[in-house]
Amino acid sequence: MSLETALQGLCDLHIHAGPSISRRSVDSWEVYEEAIKYGFKGLVIKDHYFPTMMSAELVQKHLGEEKLKIYGEIVLNNAQGGLNLKAVDAACGMGVKIVCMPTVSAKRHIRQYEGRTFVGGGKESVPEKPIYYLDENGRLKPEVIDILDYIAHKSDVILATGHGSPAEIDALIEEAVNKGIKRILVNHPFCLVDASLEQMIKWGTNGAMIELNACDIDPISNFADGDLNIVGEILKNIPAEQIVIDSDYGQNGNIKPVEGLLHFAEFLAEKYGVDKDFIHQIGVVNPGWLLGLNNK
Repeated sequence: MSLETALQGLCDLHIHAGPSISRRSVDSWEVYEEAIKYGFKGLVIKDHYFPTMMSAELVQKHLGEEKLKIYGEIVLNNAQGGLNLKAVDAACGMGVKIVCMPTVSAKRHIRQYEGRTFVGGGKESVPEKPIYYLDENGRLKPEVIDILDYIAHKSDVILATGHGSPAEIDALIEEAVNKGIKRILVNHPFCLVDASLEQMIKWGTNGAMIELNACDIDPISNFADGDLNIVGEILKNIPAEQIVIDSDYGQNGNIKPVEGLLHFAEFLAEKYGVDKDFIHQIGVVNPGWLLGLNNK
């Protein structure tokens, strides 16, 4: 299998496309048109402040082709009401594909960006109220349990872990697995979250997919700050069946998502010597399974 063949059917689960309160390099329409050219099979549009099912549905209806599906996501930040079961229910009613735990509203995110600007933010005047979803005993708060109980009955919905702390994510994954939730995506645990390799191995062993995102890893990105040695350890110690690559691109002035994900796949092959079958597994098979487009 050539690398070009291995990249046919790529799925990108993490695209920041406009419209948004943050300046973006592409909108949903533009990224869809570009992805068609390169044989992509699935896209998910993410926004930290607004649900994206509306733009995804409009693009799919008026521009869409059967060979490429575009989906929306909801992130449970303060702008959506936080850990809001009603918002999750409404999103599922509109065909949401990913329900993501807090990102910009997460206590860990706020601490990590204290005194500096987050590129994914926008013109806001109301400060974030930090969300930490474990109680004083280290257990998930009732509102999180309610959301997991709900998602457990939505087998086609992906649970994403967002920007919480390793302790929060550990408890979240354990409870989600206990409730039978199969589709779990751990967002860039090596960066911002700063999980240990041991924690990532545990989450992968429990069935979660470990995300490697181009924006934080590939040196071509303006915002690459992930430890390349840790990335190498992830590729070495976590089976290909439990890893997903995506772009996390869309930042104004950065490489665009489609080009960026293609470049990232080539970078991983060159930098770490992973073979074409490995790239196909983490770029096509695994994200395709999460989206319900194929069987692993």
